Amino acid sequence: MIPARYAASRFPGKLMEDLGGKPIIVRTYEAAVNTGLFEAVYVVTDSDIIFETIEKYNGKVIRSIAEHECGSDRIAEAVATMNVDIIVNVQGDEPFIDTQTLTDVLAVFNEDTTQEIDLASPMTIIKDTTVINNPNVVKVIVDHRNFALYFSRAPIPYPRAKITSTTYYKHIGIYAFRKRALIDFQRLPMLALEATEKIEAIRYLEYGKKIKMVPTAVTGVGIDTPEDLKEARKLWK
Repeated sequence: MIPARYAASRFPGKLMEDLGGKPIIVRTYEAAVNTGLFEAVYVVTDSDIIFETIEKYNGKVIRSIAEHECGSDRIAEAVATMNVDIIVNVQGDEPFIDTQTLTDVLAVFNEDTTQEIDLASPMTIIKDTTVINNPNVVKVIVDHRNFALYFSRAPIPYPRAKITSTTYYKHIGIYAFRKRALIDFQRLPMLALEATEKIEAIRYLEYGKKIKMVPTAVTGVGIDTPEDLKEARKLWK
């Protein structure tokens, strides 16, 4: 499932920007299909222009009925009546999908015999201090088993002691959910931490859901700003 809205706050209309001759949302959809990992891939949107564009490229698209605050809510509505076990949320602005990363994320559920894990999501090490301090980049801290402790736009952990061995992780905008966790999310109200950070993954933590983070070396480009789009176009070439 690829949630897609047109009016992004930081970069309105970004999903319709050109990337190598096609709109970003089409590139993301095609990348998800080309992994060969999924029974079906859908774009879920309330935007007429995105809906019509995906149809133009012969893609599968679902129109949202209600208004939604975030992608998880949008997907929960779309899958409510579907007979599915695991749903993967790929952000519409993440066209550089890596098949191995998705394979590793999905493998988490095969190994979870006690169904302890509600969600799984990838993370990658970041060393550039500019990226670490960039509020458009979501960081995550984990416990010794790589379960997420917290997500933030701030640099976490804060380097007060200047310990050089501290590892910083960037959260990559891909989630794999058990269906129950996703449906629960839609029914639970937003709390203060999520409202402050504007990071939907925090809601899962605030209500006690367990998110398994999966390390990856892939550092594709999530397109949040016009500057990101410039980098994405260079990378696409």
